[in-house]
Amino acid sequence: MTLELDGSRHEGGGQLVRTAIALAALAGREVAIVRVRAGRETPGLRPQHLAAVRAVAGCCGARVEGLAVGSDRLAFSPGPLRRADQRVDVGTAGGVPLVLQAWLPVALEAGGSITVTGGTEVALGPTVDFLDRVLLRLLRAHGARVSLGILRRGYVPRGGGEVRVAVEPGRLAPIGSRHVPASAGIVSAAANLPRHVPERQLAAARAVLEPVTGPLDEAVVDLREDGPSTGSSVTCWSKAKAGSAMGRQGLPAERVGRAAADALLAELAQPGEVDHHLADQLLVYLARYGGSFTATACTRHAETVQWLLGEFDLPVEYAPRPDGSARFSA
Repeated sequence: MTLELDGSRHEGGGQLVRTAIALAALAGREVAIVRVRAGRETPGLRPQHLAAVRAVAGCCGARVEGLAVGSDRLAFSPGPLRRADQRVDVGTAGGVPLVLQAWLPVALEAGGSITVTGGTEVALGPTVDFLDRVLLRLLRAHGARVSLGILRRGYVPRGGGEVRVAVEPGRLAPIGSRHVPASAGIVSAAANLPRHVPERQLAAARAVLEPVTGPLDEAVVDLREDGPSTGSSVTCWSKAKAGSAMGRQGLPAERVGRAAADALLAELAQPGEVDHHLADQLLVYLARYGGSFTATACTRHAETVQWLLGEFDLPVEYAPRPDGSARFSA
């Protein structure tokens, strides 16, 4: 029996689509999403959503209907999970990390690899460095065998970034704080800009962070001189919390570095083991492998994933804590 989901519920955006498709593939269950992104300024599916669905479909030979830009209904009928090696092009500067977030929990079941082309760092989305240094670092600490390589950086408006991820199948340990790696660092990235730009970004972020975190484990300048894009970003992290900022024309490099560092410090000042961006990304793994963690907040994105997990009979418990943080367990 097909599970029908209202795509305008809760967060009502792309995360609902990506998570629902991943859960459908894992459960081997047909799903139909109606009223896709109905409340958004540009409703319906966008190119980055199509790329995520194609990535997941490649892991299970799914039959898909409604896979077109602007479509307000999507039907996804998965087959058995299988190892696959894929290439997916978003076709725009849409976020590569978001495509990988949909693909990864499915690929962990059967293994495989994927190369995704698009934007590696996009405003209002996770950077590829957040994916690698925070989410994947935590999953590796729980037993995930996954590697990520950034072949090119891609920025708005031209995109063209390229990231390759390879996964070996395996079951993770229960998600929990004892596995959180104790690391802190900064990646200051740029493409087709003078080297002093990412160096100044790094120096500014470091000056803000190190008085709080102590000496950093990593302080990386990643300057690329290939690909069609020009841009920069900074990603900072400490344990399972992070902050990031995007450069733009006319914005001094120092302000980009400080903005990323300030975003991380704001998370570190709040109770909870993981930041509010990471929390909703961990819930699928929590539901599948068990465990518990605390987060700085229960966001609408987390509420959306909780709702979807319940629809697939994978309930996750949420409990607010007296200090304002949120505890999730399964």
